[in-house]
Amino acid sequence: MVEAVKCFSALLVEDNDLYRNQLRERIERLFPSIIIEEACDGLQAFQKIEGLQPDLIFMDIHLPGENGLKLTARIKAAYPAVSIVILTSYDMPEYQEAALQHGACDFIPKDALGYDRIEKLVGSIKNKEPYSPALS
Repeated sequence: MVEAVKCFSALLVEDNDLYRNQLRERIERLFPSIIIEEACDGLQAFQKIEGLQPDLIFMDIHLPGENGLKLTARIKAAYPAVSIVILTSYDMPEYQEAALQHGACDFIPKDALGYDRIEKLVGSIKNKEPYSPALS
């Protein structure tokens, strides 16, 4: 019997359509075979996670309904193997600390998310290699 190989997948949880689309395009350019799903709030995120079983989630902090930090903690409790990266426009130490406490593997200000960082992050998680986050 041939064992099915799971494709690498990511979930983008972001309520800003423009930013979410730009991030998706960046990731797809770097990793054409990646499967990407999108959600604009916590309810959609959980619905997508159940079917997709993503390897990586990019999570905005400020979402309609539940905030991204609390959502990260809930996701990590239910799916501990998934890697979650917090994306935010609020680059403050207290948010960075909260991201770690809620189970994120990295915290990236939206304006600092460049192609090289995406490539390193996705590549290391995809290849199950150690990832050195920018969290201090």
